[in-house]
Parts: sequence; C-alpha cells; structure tokens
Amino acid sequence: MTEALVRTRHRWPRGRILLAVTTLIAAACSSTNAPRGAGAPPGGSILPLTATPLPDFYPARFQLLLTQLRGKPVVINIWASWCGPCIVEAPGLARVAHDYQGRVQFLGVDVLDQRSPAQAFIRKYDWTYPSVFVPNGAIRDDLGFLGQPVTIVFDSTGKRTFAVSGAVDESQLRKELKALV
Repeated sequence: MTEALVRTRHRWPRGRILLAVTTLIAAACSSTNAPRGAGAPPGGSILPLTATPLPDFYPARFQLLLTQLRGKPVVINIWASWCGPCIVEAPGLARVAHDYQGRVQFLGVDVLDQRSPAQAFIRKYDWTYPSVFVPNGAIRDDLGFLGQPVTIVFDSTGKRTFAVSGAVDESQLRKELKALV
C-alpha cells in the first residue's frame, strides 16, 4: 500500500509539470514572436490599410490574403527599392493603380530589402496601394519566379491571367486590366 501511495505522489508532480510545460508552449505559440503583422485586424482582413507599414508576410499568409482578395482583379508587383528595373516601372505602376483605384486591388511585395529604404521608395513614387515585406524572397520563390520585378495579374476568381518577369510595360498592364474590368 505504501508503494501505491508513493507512485500516486509522483504522478501528481509529473502531471503538474506536464500541464505547466503545455501551458508554456501554448503561450509561446501565441506570443508576439509571430512575424510582425501576423494577426488579422478586426474584421478579419489581413490586407494592410495604407501604403507604408510594410508588415512581414510569408507564403502561407500571402496565399490567405490572395483568397481574401477574390471578388475583384488583383495586381501583384514584386519589387525592391534597390532594383533598377523596379525603379523604371514604379511611376507607371503608380499611374495605373491610381486610374484603376477601387476597381482593381494593387499589392506590392517588397523582397530582399530593408524596411526604411522601401518605405522611402513608396513615398518617392507616390504608391497609394499597400505593400508587404518579405526579407528573404520566399513569396516570390513560392510563386515560381526568380529575380524582380515581377508583375502578376489575377482575375476576380483568383485565376492568374498575366505575368511578366522584368519591368512591366504600362500600356501592356492597362491592356490586361481593361480586359478584366
């Protein structure tokens, strides 16, 4: 009987330890160690509300955002502030985004960059649409591209209808969007 009591006494501390470890793991998983911008804002949309915050994104979160954007055409532009062709196409992207505002959702994906120069780039070229920050290029790679810039157009159902690697031609982008709107 004493042996049974000893076993029972040892089980309680183990159980409490297991509970404590489980609680710590759960707390760690829900802490602020998640990538910046990982939590959905009230209302559930994870689309940044303005152009310059540049929240951290990763492929799974980006795919969720694309799903949320279904219902209107989407233009994804993968860019970096130090990229020569990105600088060339930036003014044209700003003009097209302005002209299609409300009818097409533009979204920038800043890769292999630093947040401060990227925010300055957005302000310099007067981009009014949001961009997300991907320090390692994972979203670009996940979409099957190498290098930047890359511009991809999705129709309102989420089907890819156009993609170009390199600086996008403003007139070509307008032609693609005219067919969708």
